[in-house]
Amino acid sequence: MPGTDSLIVCPACGALNRLPSGHDPRAGRCGKCRLPLFSGQPADVGGQMFARQIGRNSIPVLVDVWAPWCGPCRMMAPQFARAAGMLEPEVRLIKLNSEAEPQTAAGLGIRGIPTLLLYRGGQEIGRQSGAMDAAAIVGWTRGQLGR
Repeated sequence: MPGTDSLIVCPACGALNRLPSGHDPRAGRCGKCRLPLFSGQPADVGGQMFARQIGRNSIPVLVDVWAPWCGPCRMMAPQFARAAGMLEPEVRLIKLNSEAEPQTAAGLGIRGIPTLLLYRGGQEIGRQSGAMDAAAIVGWTRGQLGR
């Protein structure tokens, strides 16, 4: 769980929020828009919100790069949502539509989708392509974070 001086980017409005030590992060609300900071569901983000999430969060960020026309991406979507319920609030889960954000996807060097990207401290620490179920997503994420 996020500790002292944890900074959490609101998935709805992008505001930076400080989570005080000793409080349940799941109960945290954004100081700007008042929406929950953690909903147990991945947030769909555009390029600017993607950059803010990976660059400003104190917690790791797991990104699902996908496209609406991709069959494996559509099959993995409910699994990624299930994984969000298991990984939050230790990890922020977001989804980046590579069709809507081609420049961002190209800048990330995405060659196939779905691709999971894991960031910690603004740096990519893991990358995995191909559809996975929720248990595999959670296991892969925790394995990467434990390295």
